[in-house]
Parts: sequence; structure tokens; C-alpha cells
Amino acid sequence: MFQSKFEGTLFTAFFSVGNRPLENWAVQCKGGEMKQVQDDQMKSNVLQILSQNVNACCITCPVNPKDSMGVRLPFLTLIVKNLGQFFTFEITILDSDNIRRRLRMSSYHVKKKLSTFMITMPVSMAIGWNQLHMNLAEFTITSFKTTYVETVCIKVHANCRLRRIYFSDQLYDDDQLPKSYMMHRTVDVREKPNYIPRKKAAKVDKNSSANKF
Repeated sequence: MFQSKFEGTLFTAFFSVGNRPLENWAVQCKGGEMKQVQDDQMKSNVLQILSQNVNACCITCPVNPKDSMGVRLPFLTLIVKNLGQFFTFEITILDSDNIRRRLRMSSYHVKKKLSTFMITMPVSMAIGWNQLHMNLAEFTITSFKTTYVETVCIKVHANCRLRRIYFSDQLYDDDQLPKSYMMHRTVDVREKPNYIPRKKAAKVDKNSSANKF
């Protein structure tokens, strides 16, 4: 899907500001609510996804499930607001064995579960806005003993507010990023369950009127 585009060091897959933020995304929302809201902290529009059933309400890139995003940058970052409810997101990657593997992160799982084609992990966030960092290359080699090739698909489910999803060639400090990419709190999602808090980030195993899309 994005193979023909120059990715550079930063590549944005989703940004909530603009006329068509979901242009490259499929929308599924049954028994829930998906709309654009003005966030008081961000002072701009963000995408709000709400549902009692997290799996019934989500956005997916690419639109066609037979396509691949084709993004080869190994670091994935989500700027997402924790609304104090269940939340999950999923990344499908292609590895060096030409196998599609799924990485599923959620706030309601308590243990890591690993199978041949999928890893499910808990993620812990503070209430409010968080920046979730994932090293997809590290996940692939530690979980499946293979090499990361590209990201095929991303799904973001209820319940959250979403500001931006972007890929990068490395993990940048805030002062190295454009202002719209910055966040004051980060969650560095890792494969190992134990973590040591840091001043700028925490390693874990694992913030109106609206127009509907």
C-alpha cells in the first residue's frame, strides 16, 4: 500500500487533524460510537472510539484486507488517550519466514500468551494521554525467532482517543521530533514482564461536540 512512498525517518499512518483522517482506514463500529471530538488537553480534534465490546468497534489499515501497508520502519508509536476502559490494538507483521504474525496488546490481559502466529500481551497506561512505543524488530526476534520485514496491518479498537500513529527508523527523544509528535508521557512496550521506571518513560510488558465520520 505504502511501498511506493518514501518513508524517510518518520512515516505517519494516522493523524486526527485534517479533512479525511480515515482516508486509508476501514471503519467498523457495531453497538458503539466513533466520532471526532475536540480534546481539551490536545486543543484539537482527535478520534474517539467507544464500545462496551472492544472487538466490535475498530479502525483498520489498510482498507482492503488483501493488501499490506508495506511499511518497513521498525519502530511504531501510538499517541493515544486512556479513557479508563478496556482497550486493545493489534499489529500484523511479515517476517523473514514469509509468515504473517500478529501482536495484540490490551489493557485487560494480565499474562503474555505466545503461539506460533500470535503474541498477546498486557499494556499498562496512565489515565490521560500516553505515547506507546513498540520496537517491532525486537518483538519479532524475541517472540518468533525470526526477522521483522514489514508491517502488514494495524487495528485500533475501543476504548480510546487517538491522535497519531507513526513509524520511525529509531526511537527519538521529544526534542528531536516535530511539536505535533510530542507527548509528555511514554510507555515503552516490551516483551519482558519486569520493568524499571525511568523519569521520562516507563518500560512495561507488557490523555464535547463532535462530527461523526
